[in-house]
Amino acid sequence: MNKLVLIAGGGIGGMGLAVALSRAGLNVDLLEQTPEFSEVGAGIQLGPNAVRVLSDWGLSNALQAVAAFPDRLRVRDAHQGTVLGELALSERSRQLYGQPYATIHRADALQVLLQAAQAEPRVTLHLKERARSVCELPDGVNVLTESGRHYMGDALIGCDGLWSVVRRHVMAGPAGLVPGNDPPLDIPPRFSGHIAYRGMVAQADLPDSLRTQSVTAWFGPKLHVVQYPVRRGELVNVVAVVEGRQTGNPQGWSNDASRTELLQTIGAVHPQLRDMLEAVTLWKLWPLNDRPPMTGPYEHAQGRVALAGDAAHPMRPYLAQGAAMALEDAWTLGRLAQKAQATDSAAPIPWADLFQRYANGRWQRNARVQANSISNGKVFHADGLLRWGRNAAMSLMGNTLMDKPWLYSGPPDLA
Repeated sequence: MNKLVLIAGGGIGGMGLAVALSRAGLNVDLLEQTPEFSEVGAGIQLGPNAVRVLSDWGLSNALQAVAAFPDRLRVRDAHQGTVLGELALSERSRQLYGQPYATIHRADALQVLLQAAQAEPRVTLHLKERARSVCELPDGVNVLTESGRHYMGDALIGCDGLWSVVRRHVMAGPAGLVPGNDPPLDIPPRFSGHIAYRGMVAQADLPDSLRTQSVTAWFGPKLHVVQYPVRRGELVNVVAVVEGRQTGNPQGWSNDASRTELLQTIGAVHPQLRDMLEAVTLWKLWPLNDRPPMTGPYEHAQGRVALAGDAAHPMRPYLAQGAAMALEDAWTLGRLAQKAQATDSAAPIPWADLFQRYANGRWQRNARVQANSISNGKVFHADGLLRWGRNAAMSLMGNTLMDKPWLYSGPPDLA
């Protein structure tokens, strides 16, 4: 098989892995379940840690061509409009962390990675191939897809998201547990109690008072709204998160939603926020599901099979690090594979050992981001005394609370 790695899932994490592993000298078969490589119409934020990964892969110019680079992060009260705190981004981010803070359309991010993967002769991309089952063998891994095809590789990395098929294989085994104990029972995805409404609007269609090159987060009791520029600043991405019952397809990112329904749910808010919500004509609904924070390396890998991104550590979007952690996972695996190749390029890669090192080195950082994301959701939606305390703390220590040196200075290099 000449050091062939299988990747299940062709989203941002899977495509990043294809780039990282092929550049480490490995052949890659990437299996994507959809008929084409595409992402839903939503924006994502890329902190300096994620931008650092893309820069290391030589993709800074490609990112510069499609992303926006906000000047600041501003937090406002959703009802009074009061500015609760600000954090300068732009030059401050470059000075402190060596990389900017970027905001980008998910489709643009995937295209940057897809073009990089397509330029690698070691990468083969397969569409309409969803993993059905995984069989680990003494010298490789066999993946049976729903089309009935078998794919053989030396190792498999599952990047197939929250509802991962590959995860079932990893969680069925006893890797990383005390001998004699039963394997842990995998916890199925859980509904968070939060529903996200997503939409976009062209800056050119907005009045001057609503146009922005900043990230703005509006906090209110049981709700928050985040808006920021994407696609070179030409569009504004808007995400409104409210509390409620699960509705629509739990596995869907793009359930239909109406502006009227959102405005009724949001209720009375500051006029500038309401004007922004009314300016978005097409809304999609996304029930936010996740899992509890990781509790050990066994959730990242077993034998010749590993997990990356949401398949291992799905997280709520309240630290804006879901895509970033998937890219960090990919970068780390690429670095470890590169080191294994440098040691003896002719020798087989000890995948079980490599994946165990990856799991041991990544799970605690990913768990910390998951836990911070959950706690942020509680703070964003606070009411009563907690809301008062949050506002007071932000007025005194806004920069300190919003900045995350432990996060933005990453990813840690395990190689």
